[in-house]
Formats: sequence, C-alpha cells, structure tokens
Amino acid sequence: MKPLHHSNLPVAKRRFTFARSRLWLLNWPLLICPLVFSTAACVPKAERDVVVYSALDEQFATPIFAAYERSVDYETGIVGKFDVESTKTVGLVNQILAEQNSPVCDVFWNNEIMHTVRLQKLGLLKPRTWAVAPGWPSDMIASDGTWCGFAARARVLLINTDKIPSKGDYPSSVADLIDPKWKHNCAMARPLFGTTATHFAVLRVRDGHDETLEFLKQIHDNAVVLSGNKQVALAVSSGEVAWGLTDTDDAIIEKDQLRNVAIVFPDQQSDQPGTLRIPNTLAILKDAPHPVAAESLADYLVSAQTEDRLAMGDSSQLPISRDSEYRPRVMPKEPVRWMKVDFEAAAEGWTEWAEEVMAVFPD
Repeated sequence: MKPLHHSNLPVAKRRFTFARSRLWLLNWPLLICPLVFSTAACVPKAERDVVVYSALDEQFATPIFAAYERSVDYETGIVGKFDVESTKTVGLVNQILAEQNSPVCDVFWNNEIMHTVRLQKLGLLKPRTWAVAPGWPSDMIASDGTWCGFAARARVLLINTDKIPSKGDYPSSVADLIDPKWKHNCAMARPLFGTTATHFAVLRVRDGHDETLEFLKQIHDNAVVLSGNKQVALAVSSGEVAWGLTDTDDAIIEKDQLRNVAIVFPDQQSDQPGTLRIPNTLAILKDAPHPVAAESLADYLVSAQTEDRLAMGDSSQLPISRDSEYRPRVMPKEPVRWMKVDFEAAAEGWTEWAEEVMAVFPD
C-alpha cells in the first residue's frame, strides 16, 4: 500500500523529501480507518511541508532543497512549483496574485527582484528579520524586511577577443553601447523583461527619467537589439558582434566552452557608477500556510552555505555574504566596485515606464 498524502494543493508540484517512507511507518495506524468514517477523514495532512514557488530552474533548486531536508533530519519536506515558461517569474507572480485571498505558496524564490518588489508594494509579503551575515549590503534587504537579496548575477560586457584582440581597446562602460565606433557591432537584449529591464529601471532612478529614455533611444539606433541575454552572449561568441551587454551566468557559459571571449565588469572608474548586480530574492508570503517551516527554510536559503552552492554551479552566481568561502570563477582577480541601488524606487511606476520603453523598442 502507498502512503496517502495531502493533495489539495492546486499546483503542479514535486516533492523532494526522502522521509516519506519513515513518516508512513510512523503514521500507518492513522490510515486504517473504520468503514464508518468517510474517505476524506482518513487522509492525514502534511502539516510539515513547506511550499516554494521557485523561478530558479528546477535542476539547480532540487539539490539545495534536498540538502535543507537533510539538515532538518527530514522533519520538513519541500513542495516545489517551477514554471517552465520563458516568462516564468511573471507566471509565478500572477499565481501568487490569484491566490492572495487563500495563499498556497509559503516561500517565493525569485531569480530577479523587480517582481518581488511588486509583491512587496501590494502588501503580500511578510516583514521579518533576516538571519544574514554581518555587513550585508543595505540595498540587498527590503526597507520593511519583506525580502532579502542573495546570490547575485552581474551585468557585464562580453568581448569577442578575435574581433577585439587588444585589452586596451575593450569597451569599459555600459555607455559604450552608444559610441558610434561600435555601431551595429555591439549588442543588448530588448529591455522589456528580466535583468535588462531591471537595469534600465535602476538607471532611470540614478540618472533621471528623460536622460535614461534618451539613452535607450540612442542604444536602439546604435546597437544590435536581440531577444535576450543568452542571445547576446551567443552573438558575441560566434563573432556576429564584437561585444555585448549580458549577465554573468550567460557570459560564463561561453567562457567555460572555451570560446574566444573575455568578461569585463563595467563602469569601475571613480566617476562611474560601478557594476550593477541583480540578486535572487527570497520572501515569505504574509499569510503563508506553514509559517514556522517557511521561516526555517528562508534562513537556510540565505546562508553562506547556499550561496556557495550557487557560486560553484554552472551559473557561477555571486555570493553576498562575507562568510562565503567560495570565489565564483566568473569574478575577476581585482576587486569590483558595485553600483549602489534603490530597487524599491526603481519599481515605482513600473507599468508606465514599461510602456514608454516598449514605444522605443516596439519589436
């Protein structure tokens, strides 16, 4: 006989716990119900499950979830929902919005930040004190404690070293996207989704609305605009363009495949803003069905141990914690100056801003 599990969650799910057989042995008497009881009354509730909606790909999240379950001696099992669509973050956020009057999700793991801030502004996230290492950057924790940023990706320039053989000729700033000498020989993703959209929302706050919109218009006229960051990285490594603006996770794939490419962390001079890093974010839903388990899992996920796992992985993500022991292979030898960011301000007026950007990049 197979153990009966709580199954009223209206989501496609996968369990990562290896403790089910033990729970079955412990609870089997509860499943032998007298015939006078209804079938529904015989099904035990999995009170110690925690439900995670994860925009991080399943292949990367699975071993981390399994490690957490081992760390708590399988007292808590993780039920994960992964949206496989290209707009997976939007899909998960829309599900949270649809379920806001009767939440199913306990913990939301987003692989970017703008839509997490959107949920924050709608009052759907739980304020809390995050168990992070000393020195955690202030721009990586919500002003009200509703989310925490960790394990970031950086916005970098990927250079084709066959097309630009001399380091002295490498572009060094995001602003080089509008330099006429690179006309139709540099690339950027269409800035309507993902990290590229976040990047320019951040610049809008830093540099001003009109200035950033004008910057985007000049990029549109000077650069090759592609559908996504991965496409930019591929265009650079194949020699279609000399260089492009992309993310570290896409850039390191090309470098790991021994393509003739170099990675530049831009805007490092004292009069420049520094390199933008965009973190994964973690949040607990305000009315999470399993709040105690959610708190425990959240603290585990923002730990240096988890960040080190992500840093070692294929995407070479960048730890935020000073307690991290692993240096991602994507990082340069010299220290990197990071841009100071107000992500909450960048999310203000998102819909109106997106419409203006779409008018510049209609297709």
